[in-house]
Amino acid sequence: TSSLGWWAISARRRVSADRHRRMLEIRPARPEDESFLLALNQRLAAFPVPAWRTRAQIADADREVLLEALRTGRQDTAILLAEAAPGDRVGYAFATTRTDYFLKTPQAHVEILAVEERAEGQGVGRALMQAIEEWARGRGCGAVTLNVFDTNYRARGLYEHLGFQPETVH
Repeated sequence: TSSLGWWAISARRRVSADRHRRMLEIRPARPEDESFLLALNQRLAAFPVPAWRTRAQIADADREVLLEALRTGRQDTAILLAEAAPGDRVGYAFATTRTDYFLKTPQAHVEILAVEERAEGQGVGRALMQAIEEWARGRGCGAVTLNVFDTNYRARGLYEHLGFQPETVH
């Protein structure tokens, strides 16, 4: 831990061509999905939150940048939504394009990955992450990065299973 008493893990994975995916429809989010996206953000704090953070802080942290991306359709972002059946939304991923600090090359960064509790363990997170990798590859990104709280064991397990490796500790 740092002298401030908190830390987050930044992870990185090279983009690969793995296309194994559960039978879900992955589609770009639309403006009419806004209420679903915002409601699902509450799941972002469904883990043992550090004492110096609140669940509301975690759930609301990316709200403005998410809404801007949804409302403007910026080309450097992707909001991909998973549906188990038409109209049955079960999760989403939100990614932005950044520049690698060391290489000065484009990389995708997963800002949010959220899955309905009822859909956990059914491959939704994996499918969304693979869709983000495809989006990143199409944009010429050589890597996908993300941040995850140390105590978010479920998310860390998924990311490790997908081949993400810790790169920095904050």
